[in-house]
Amino acid sequence: MDALRRRASARRLAAVLAALGGLVLAAIVVPNAQATSDTSTPSCQVADQVNQWAGGFTSTITVTNNGPAIAAWTVTWTFGGDQHVTSAWSAQVTQSGTAVTATNESYDGAVPTGGSVSFGFQATNSGANDTPVDFAVNGQRCDGGTPPTSTTTTTTTPVGSGCSSPTAIRCDGFEDQTGPAPSGRWSTVTPNCSGAGTAAIATATAHAGTHSLQVNGVDGYCNHVFVDDTADPPAASPTWYVRFWIRHTTALPTGHVTFLAMNDGAAGNTDLRLGGQNGALMWNRQSDDATLPDQSPAGVAQSVPLPVNAWTCVEFSVSGTDGQIHTWVNGSAVPGLTEDGVPTPNIDDQWLGRTWRPRLTDLKLGWESYGGGGSDGLWFDDVALGTSRIGCG
Repeated sequence: MDALRRRASARRLAAVLAALGGLVLAAIVVPNAQATSDTSTPSCQVADQVNQWAGGFTSTITVTNNGPAIAAWTVTWTFGGDQHVTSAWSAQVTQSGTAVTATNESYDGAVPTGGSVSFGFQATNSGANDTPVDFAVNGQRCDGGTPPTSTTTTTTTPVGSGCSSPTAIRCDGFEDQTGPAPSGRWSTVTPNCSGAGTAAIATATAHAGTHSLQVNGVDGYCNHVFVDDTADPPAASPTWYVRFWIRHTTALPTGHVTFLAMNDGAAGNTDLRLGGQNGALMWNRQSDDATLPDQSPAGVAQSVPLPVNAWTCVEFSVSGTDGQIHTWVNGSAVPGLTEDGVPTPNIDDQWLGRTWRPRLTDLKLGWESYGGGGSDGLWFDDVALGTSRIGCG
């Protein structure tokens, strides 16, 4: 397990940078600043990658540390126009007037010499989307005192703006939904019983574009609600790769909850479920209630929480050939959510208790709480399915 932790830790920072790379429609690079005598303040380079549409945009900020290693970072900049941040991911972003501050999350604060980290945000704007200026990291200007030179911005519509992956069989940002009730490939389902949970298309909150799926998750099994796609998953067989963006309001509870489920035709049409327990993400196999990881303290420690009030990229693959599962959060592999065919104490002791070769037939997004799991408000966006890894772009 120690070796696994070291490998996962070594991959984590590099993988964060891969997130959202596919959204690049415009970019600026701010030249290196010179190292200072204060070794706690790094010299730095900043790249700003912009995806613009009428009235709004997303931006991915990539910071390269050319100075001493740092344990935490704060990136600041100044907007040059009427830009207003509405949401962010992989950082805590606040705005006061035209001044913007982004502070690292708990999982991406450490940046070694020569390393990079990235975060993103969505914003509105009216008129020209002027280039941000005065980028600084931990108080050190990254432009040598000179504003960025220029940027060329390509204007697009928001439709599909979070669905640019060439490897996806299907990617849905819900932009073609015309009313509050999910339609087309998506249908609302409440297996066995129904209650207070609801699912609807939202236009006030989105990862990209203007639409998302909003779920009002209510505690109690019969309050469950899902939005189901049965048309696409069979096309990805025998290995399903799924990527989705999720935002929610309440930390994962101690009790068991599910926010994604896939029907397994090889296990009596029971569900393979992704959700949480004991405050961290967890896979659960309904057919025998096995969990990945084990729900011992040592097992839970190998998983990660799901950040609240921020868009998070979740990816996974499930193999029908050998039963392996791989999971990534914001581009980083999660050891506790990995079943690679090699028995690993505290992770897959239950999971490998029987031979499992799934045949997944649908994809359900929503909320199910099994009593004591509590309630949550969730949004899903830019849901992609493929036969190879899709990434967070």
